[in-house]
Amino acid sequence: MKSSNLAGQFLAQARHLLTEVHLPRVARCLRELSAEQIWWRPNAASNSVGNLVLHLEGNVRQWIVSGLGGMPDRRVRDWEFSEAGPLPPRRLISRLSRTVREAGRVMGKLDGEGLASIYSIQGFRVTGLRAVFHVAEHFSHHAGQIILLTKLLVGNDLKFTHLPQKREKRRKLPGLPAL
Repeated sequence: MKSSNLAGQFLAQARHLLTEVHLPRVARCLRELSAEQIWWRPNAASNSVGNLVLHLEGNVRQWIVSGLGGMPDRRVRDWEFSEAGPLPPRRLISRLSRTVREAGRVMGKLDGEGLASIYSIQGFRVTGLRAVFHVAEHFSHHAGQIILLTKLLVGNDLKFTHLPQKREKRRKLPGLPAL
């Protein structure tokens, strides 16, 4: 596989995860929760769903839109965790969606050279590849926390996992139940 093709596939997968997988799940969670639930903290050492959404928006904007895209970095990271709300769910969804779309446009302009280039982001010297990978991994991590908090608060299975149907007959292993 050519490196330019690999770079394009990597960037397409990162954009897909952000825009088609994690963002819709986070938005769904916000729509499932009341304003009070969005800003509830399980304890003083934990973050609310609202704080996690603000943090995701700040992280994506700083690392991709500003760091790789060259836009000014105006992030106030401490505010992401100190905000106690209530910011309306629609506003949180809108902010995060807008930032993810902007990041998608920046990633859409990157190529292998851009992924190999060195950037200064949040005081770190990183390659574009590391920055994109960081954002995709970071978003996934916090989306999982948001999903867990949502399930805890509403008590419903959000049915985000859909496994492919198995067509082959599973054989029973000796001494074990059939799979």
